[in-house]
Amino acid sequence: MKYKRKYSHLFFDLDNTLWDFSANSYDAMKSAFTRVDWQLSKTEFDLFFYAYSENNRMLWDEYRKGNVLKKELVSLRFQKTFDELRIKGIDPLEMNDIYLEEMPRQTRLVNGAESVLEYLKNRGYEMFIITNGFTQVQHKKLESAGIRKYFKKVFISEEILAPKPAREIFEYALKSANAPKVRSIMIGDDYESDIRGALDFGIDAVYINSHKDNNNSLFSEGFNFRNLLFRINSLSEIPEIV
Repeated sequence: MKYKRKYSHLFFDLDNTLWDFSANSYDAMKSAFTRVDWQLSKTEFDLFFYAYSENNRMLWDEYRKGNVLKKELVSLRFQKTFDELRIKGIDPLEMNDIYLEEMPRQTRLVNGAESVLEYLKNRGYEMFIITNGFTQVQHKKLESAGIRKYFKKVFISEEILAPKPAREIFEYALKSANAPKVRSIMIGDDYESDIRGALDFGIDAVYINSHKDNNNSLFSEGFNFRNLLFRINSLSEIPEIV
């Protein structure tokens, strides 16, 4: 790559950067339906999961903006989906509780995640997690997937009261990690939360474009960030940058 800088502190997003949120959430939801004794065919379940995912994404966007509270998010993401698909007889809060119990039991990692983390650990990098999400779930995900050992500290939006891309969560994390901005880099798959948040705060960033989308807004001349922005297609390319 054209640009190369020696980093010492690596800040990772968790969901869909290291922990395979897409696959794990699908499996967790199937397990949750089994526990509430509600039978859906594969087609029906896939339709439900798609509708839920869209509602969840929309509500998380509103949560990050401060327009929705946690207690509203966890209920509405299921209630809206049940209403849209005319599913009756399941309490949305009960479903949410069961789903959140099942989520951290899922252990699929993004392809190559553990080998990359092991390589970086052996090279002496200090590694951290900055993640949006609920405390009760995010810590358990790291433990059950066997990757907590790689990270010195974990910074969770619910604990810090500032979700990415807010400047406050990045500032808190770097200060707590005693990390110089010029030797720190954020690695994530979410364009707005991870990448824009890091660049706005003033640290370099790596965008893992695993879905190979064509969103080039951050790479256009309209954005004059002073920090470096790398775009890669898989986690395995991280050692080429750091």
